[in-house]
Order: sequence, then C-alpha cells, then structure tokens
Amino acid sequence: MDPTDPVGPDEPLDAWAARRDKRRAAHREITGNRRVVVLGEGARAAHVTPDAPRLLLEWDGTAWATVGVAQDADQAREFLGHVPPPVAEVEVEASDRQPRLGKGTGRHRRT
Repeated sequence: MDPTDPVGPDEPLDAWAARRDKRRAAHREITGNRRVVVLGEGARAAHVTPDAPRLLLEWDGTAWATVGVAQDADQAREFLGHVPPPVAEVEVEASDRQPRLGKGTGRHRRT
C-alpha cells in the first residue's frame, strides 16, 4: 500500500481504485510508453556500448510488449522520439578567438 495514497475510513474502495489508476496512468505518461533495453553482456549504458543492439518495448496497457530490435543507439533514440535537431556547423575565424594568456603582471603569472 502506498503511504502517500491511503484509503480513508469513509472512502469507498472503488473511489480509491479509480484515483490510484488515474495516478498510475499519469505516471506512465511522464515516464513514457516506450522503453529500450540493451541486448548483450556487460554494461547497459548507451554511451558505453553505442553499437550494441537494443530491444524495443512498448506498453500495451498491461505489460511491456516487444516491438522490435534496433541495430544501435541512434535507431533506439529514434524509436523513443529523442532525435536531436541537426546541428549547423559554424566555423570560427582566427580573429574571433579569444587570446588565452597574454602579457600581463597578474599574481598568477610567473615573472
């Protein structure tokens, strides 16, 4: 029983169950209806094994159902909807760069 969601002495069980189901549905919307699980041995983090295949899971209302297999982390991100926008390449000219340590008499400089 969830201590943050107790059944009151005067609350009918049906009302409590409806409130619980509503809370669980809201939590599922926050956490999402899709998951990705790394297939293979060892580390499970995407940044450690970006080329490992991933199992794609989707919530069907009662359990996590297998939808397919992604070949790598990039395809798994597409399935989750986490595709980053394309980044425009910006070239920095030599005149725009800031000098690192110029001449000066600051305390941090050796004399």
